[in-house]
Amino acid sequence: MEPSILKNIVKSRGLRQSGQRDLVMETFFKQKGHISAEELLSQVRIKDKRVGLTTIYRTLKLLTQCGLAVERKFNRQESTFEPARRGQHHDHLICLSCGRISEFENKSIETLQEDVAREHGFFITHHVLELYGYCLKCSKKSEKKSNTR
Repeated sequence: MEPSILKNIVKSRGLRQSGQRDLVMETFFKQKGHISAEELLSQVRIKDKRVGLTTIYRTLKLLTQCGLAVERKFNRQESTFEPARRGQHHDHLICLSCGRISEFENKSIETLQEDVAREHGFFITHHVLELYGYCLKCSKKSEKKSNTR
């Protein structure tokens, strides 16, 4: 994310520019995948030990409100966040055992959703597809346990 865009967003919201907020945003946008506020705090504190969890939450809230971040719960208490990718969509596979989140894109699923909506006279603005189950690694562990009984 371009630093000048972020500064304009902060300014347009009537917020003051701060080095800590800049560091949080810079660190967040370097992420690949999903991150919790606590995980982001750990990464930010590598560069600035003074940053608090409140700054992390406020910055994530600002980014989410501006459409630059997406908040997901994935069947958990704790929220995770990922940078929003304009014009790009992906869905998620979530392992109920280890919590691993795999992102995927599938044009057939997208087309099917559009077909179903059209058949029902419905206009889709957005959607979330989360598939829950067990990843291959956890499935194999479970299989081994049941074979040893």
